[in-house]
Amino acid sequence: MLIRIRQETIYRYAASANYSMQILRAQPQDSDTQQVLSWRLSVRPQSRVTTGRDAYENTLQTLYIDHPHGDITLTIEGEVETRDRGGVVSGTSEPFPPAFFLRQTDLTMPDEAIRALAAGAKARSDGAPLDFAHRLMDAVRDAVDYRIGETHAATTAAEALSHGYGVCQDHTHVFCSAARAGGLPARYVSGYLWDDVDTEYEASHAWAEAYIEGLGWVGFDVANRVCPTDAHVRVACGLDYLEAAPVRGLRRGGGDETMEVRLRVDAGAAQQ
Repeated sequence: MLIRIRQETIYRYAASANYSMQILRAQPQDSDTQQVLSWRLSVRPQSRVTTGRDAYENTLQTLYIDHPHGDITLTIEGEVETRDRGGVVSGTSEPFPPAFFLRQTDLTMPDEAIRALAAGAKARSDGAPLDFAHRLMDAVRDAVDYRIGETHAATTAAEALSHGYGVCQDHTHVFCSAARAGGLPARYVSGYLWDDVDTEYEASHAWAEAYIEGLGWVGFDVANRVCPTDAHVRVACGLDYLEAAPVRGLRRGGGDETMEVRLRVDAGAAQQ
């Protein structure tokens, strides 16, 4: 499938900022499930942009603005050709062994409720890690209703499960927390999702990947109860949201800030 992505993110400040730095993990990489045909980042006002890799080998773009500015507009445009591999991830750079992704973070630290969720999913499975992961995906989605605007970037997995609602970020944190508690390596993935019902969004998407012996990394889109398909574009991974966030930054001055995101994801036939 050919996925076309256009995202515009606008930051507006109450007063002029003197300095801004933005760290972007928004550019996908080639793998066995996707090929990046084109990708372009535009920034207003004038800025200096560097490109490199982070510890997970995610593409990392850092922009610097060192002159007075009252707003920043980031525009991303790209085309990615995707292939459906049943959620199995291959052809990616893997700098860490799977056991590294058993580590918990402040955002994924399990409580008794998460441990119980993991134990229940494992008890209902046939004992195989793959079945455990599928059972866990359904258990998390049953326990955490999809509700926009009720949680935020700092909401922990334990808090989301206690509330019983959240968004894809929360589903992914709860899954990773419970999977690790159950002895299954899991990681947070950020990316884009094409939906044939609604092509305009206010944010990018997130899902989890679990390491299954014999298969490797396998994706689990908890919010949609599916393994990733050719409708998914994989961008970055990490232990939690903070390590795979599409945009993070800091600034000096500017006062209060507002942010507006316009994201459009369209699809067409893959190139022959």
